[in-house]
Amino acid sequence: MSSTGANNSSHAHKPRKRLSREDRYRQLVDVAWQMVRGDGTESLSLGTLAEQAGVTKPVVYDHFGTRSGLLIALYQDYDRRQTAVLDAALAASAPTLHDKALVIASSYVECVLSQGREISGVISALAGSPKLEQVKRDYNLLFLDKCRTILAPFCASGSVSTVSLWGFLGAAEALSYAAATGEITPEQAKNELFDTIIAMMSRHRID
Repeated sequence: MSSTGANNSSHAHKPRKRLSREDRYRQLVDVAWQMVRGDGTESLSLGTLAEQAGVTKPVVYDHFGTRSGLLIALYQDYDRRQTAVLDAALAASAPTLHDKALVIASSYVECVLSQGREISGVISALAGSPKLEQVKRDYNLLFLDKCRTILAPFCASGSVSTVSLWGFLGAAEALSYAAATGEITPEQAKNELFDTIIAMMSRHRID
């Protein structure tokens, strides 16, 4: 009888398995997204994240350093998923302007919608300081370079102009946000963005 009780006591106080650093980082990012989804970025701090994730503050500070570091981590997480979705769709698409434009338009809108309104809050927060804004700009430049490479085979000059690409990105952000907030439907956003790409390419198109 006493032996059974001892075993139960030992089991009850068995320490929980510690997460690896990578798994802990993933957990903290997931919890941070849940917080942004529920209350917006205003309530997001390293202290509240630690509380919601059930860890001590030093653990969170060790991963992100500052609130700015946390916001950057969220944007990087979003960008990685956006890139993976786009790359997979491009690999499966036909080598035509129509198909490449459709993939770019659909993937961009779908990635924003998959994260809901919270990505807009993170992007707005990133615009709050020069350092955070630079991070967003750097990722935008990488995305535009990717689009330039994808569309280059369909350009008479061999490259889409930088001005045109920035105009396309502005349309992509505005249309995706409108779809995320319910102002327009996802299909309307995708179709309009597709038309924007085709119109852009008509000025660079190989005859």
